[in-house]
Amino acid sequence: MTLIKSISGIRGTIGGQVGENLTPIDAVKFASAYGVWLKQQRQKENYKVVVGRDARISGKMIQNLVMNTLIGLGIDVVDVGLSTTPTVEVAVPMEHADGGIILTASHNPKQWNALKLLNEKGEFLDAVEGAKILDIAESDTMEFADVDSLGKITKNKAYIDLHIIEILDLDLVNVPAIEEARFKVVVDGVNSTGGIAIPLLLERLGVEVVKLYCEPNGHFPHNPEPLKEHLTDLSDEVKKHNADFGIVVDPDVDRLAFMDENGDMFGEEYTLVACADYVLGKTPGNTVSNMSSTRALRDVTEKHGGMYEASAVGEVNVVNLMKKNNVVIGGEGNGGIIYPDAHYGRDALVGVALFLSLLADKKMSVSALRKTYPSYFMGKKKIQLTPGLDVDGILKGMEERYQNEQLTTIDGVKIDFSESWVHLRKSNTEPIIRIYTEAKSQEEADALGDKFIAEIGEIAGI
Repeated sequence: MTLIKSISGIRGTIGGQVGENLTPIDAVKFASAYGVWLKQQRQKENYKVVVGRDARISGKMIQNLVMNTLIGLGIDVVDVGLSTTPTVEVAVPMEHADGGIILTASHNPKQWNALKLLNEKGEFLDAVEGAKILDIAESDTMEFADVDSLGKITKNKAYIDLHIIEILDLDLVNVPAIEEARFKVVVDGVNSTGGIAIPLLLERLGVEVVKLYCEPNGHFPHNPEPLKEHLTDLSDEVKKHNADFGIVVDPDVDRLAFMDENGDMFGEEYTLVACADYVLGKTPGNTVSNMSSTRALRDVTEKHGGMYEASAVGEVNVVNLMKKNNVVIGGEGNGGIIYPDAHYGRDALVGVALFLSLLADKKMSVSALRKTYPSYFMGKKKIQLTPGLDVDGILKGMEERYQNEQLTTIDGVKIDFSESWVHLRKSNTEPIIRIYTEAKSQEEADALGDKFIAEIGEIAGI
């Protein structure tokens, strides 16, 4: 089953059977459901939706299907074309639009695509609204506009530039200091829209840019999830060009990872830690990340006198807790920076600007900066779901096995030990069980993951 319907949007592989993959019919059905939901939410005469996409091969086809479906509902469309997820999020309130749709499957391989759905604030829908759209999609009650009431498409390709201008205007982005530092950076844009947006931002900051895989043609040169094992070419280029560091983003530019001057990973989990360290040093306050994120953010937050709290996994859950706790910075340990002074969405461009400001402020190398943070090591493993596998039963079994440990069950099962933790949960974006672990060494983290995979096998009888 490669069509996944969740609060994270509608995600699937291109081609195949209707209802089992993201076929043109499924794209039209879910775009229709979103448009109907939008009209139910906001009773008015005219409606407007911003639509953008990453550079996936299927992107243009899916975008045309989605835009023309919205037109058929009498909704006007602002087509921002090749864009980034955070750019579309910023464009929605700028356009005074009623919502937005981003066509991207984030870090998934090229055969995947998805409809990510936004509200009028440019923020992801919550579980309640997402469930309403799923219900509408399964009904036969969708009503389309008559011929005199069809919507229209307006193209606007200025939003990446406008997004960058907003970032440069942020109080904590120290443009003069970054320009003075004269950084040299290698950018891996994974042949998607990060290859457009990140170099543009860096050039505006006076950074010398070496481009690697920055042609937005959708042919990902490696697995697009920004993990160490996929980034050997970036490591080679950083060393070859004597760069200060390397940057890699996922295809829709909401995840961000750095590589130090030696071609070693800074650690995807430490993207948020470093940016939070900078922000907290200038504007003390609280932080939030999800339950699968490193303890290092908690440590850095407490060092600055703030309070840290973990949310369930999922950007909307992080954002809701950030708003509740009035935090100054938050995000997800997968390299997702959410900085409320910009907007409530993961934004790799904001992360780059804050990280550069931190480096210019500290006047130290990226490898030296990494050594200033608590050292934790994370393991990320997964089990492929098969028909008949009782995920809820497995998680319940784990909960019973470890009932005497510190447990959190708001999202799967997280077990906190004194020197480590493990988080088991069903993915919202892939047909897998995720097994995240963290410990004081990589060997311990990996061994903990293997231990729990074996225990899952015992409980499931596999």
